[in-house]
Amino acid sequence: MNKRAVIFLAREDLRLLLRSKATWLWAFLMPVVFFFFMGTMMGGSGKPPGVTDGLRMVGDTGVLADELALRLEEQSFVLDRTTPDFASSSDQAQVKTLRLPIDMTSGALAGEAQALALEGGGSGMAAEHDNVRVQRALYTVLADLFVLQSDGIEPTAAAFGELRDAPRALTLEVAPAGKRKSIPRGFQQAVPGTLVMFTALVLLTSGASLLVIERRRGLLARLATAPLSRLEVVLGKLGGKFVLGLIQIGFSILVGTFAFGVDWGGQLPAVALVLSVYGMFISALGLCLGNLASTEGQAVGIGVFAANMLAALGGCWWPIEVTPAWMQSLAGWLPTGWVMSAMHDLTSFGMGPAAVLPEVLNLLGATALALWFGSRTFRYQ
Repeated sequence: MNKRAVIFLAREDLRLLLRSKATWLWAFLMPVVFFFFMGTMMGGSGKPPGVTDGLRMVGDTGVLADELALRLEEQSFVLDRTTPDFASSSDQAQVKTLRLPIDMTSGALAGEAQALALEGGGSGMAAEHDNVRVQRALYTVLADLFVLQSDGIEPTAAAFGELRDAPRALTLEVAPAGKRKSIPRGFQQAVPGTLVMFTALVLLTSGASLLVIERRRGLLARLATAPLSRLEVVLGKLGGKFVLGLIQIGFSILVGTFAFGVDWGGQLPAVALVLSVYGMFISALGLCLGNLASTEGQAVGIGVFAANMLAALGGCWWPIEVTPAWMQSLAGWLPTGWVMSAMHDLTSFGMGPAAVLPEVLNLLGATALALWFGSRTFRYQ
């Protein structure tokens, strides 16, 4: 095999790809924009709310409000009940505030419905998590109130305390599913997912369309007259796309680490290996698309559609656990599902490189299949 010729073809393809403004836009600028947009929408840094989560509670000051305050503190809120009149405060929209009806305790004990409102504190998954924690605190107070009233006990602070300290017949222990203490949300979910999506988007569209352009202009036909085998030409065309993918992946890892605080779980070499094998697979898939497409429009259109579908169904846009069961099963058959599963095993659950061996083998098998198909379907004209 003429290695120098393969390297020359790969270098020239990479040079042509990097000369395109579209490559710079979609490989380096737009991923950063999506890192910020998707990460912010899904909860920012991804750090689970802890003791620094402030919450102002205004309104009722009766026994039920006091009991609710205790349950909120158990949900890792730090309460501020020192400002009863918060309506005119200038930071109302920025501070999480739980508003209670002024006579909530007396009304609830009289059997009247009460409406509580959680305001401020932003939006997205973090805000939804806050809402769930507030509801959990509220439901536990209501459950204990029901028990006390069923037993004919007056709902005082002492009665709530005795019930709270009573032995439980059923307990539930909750622990992280791995060494890490953070859940994959915010930038911890958005950066790897966006990286995987844009790697597919760039290598499928730019790589495939460049091959179509070279075929239309007769450049591939001229290569057919060179003393190069079909395999050498295919490997050269594949190499340029693969190197572009490595540059894009490395850039995204650096930006994710230093600009968005992504923690790769101490397994950065294994992460790099998974993403590199994925980049090789997408490069081979882009080669296949470039062989089958007749026009640049077809190559770009099919590439964009395929990248977005693979991203959505593989868990790049959201944690796959929030999707229906059929979508979770489908992700296990998709390359994006394999790479996202491996990424979360390494970065979110503290697993070692051995844990992602099945996903790496799946990606290697898919790469070999795509390379075989790409070499068989490669055409000069």
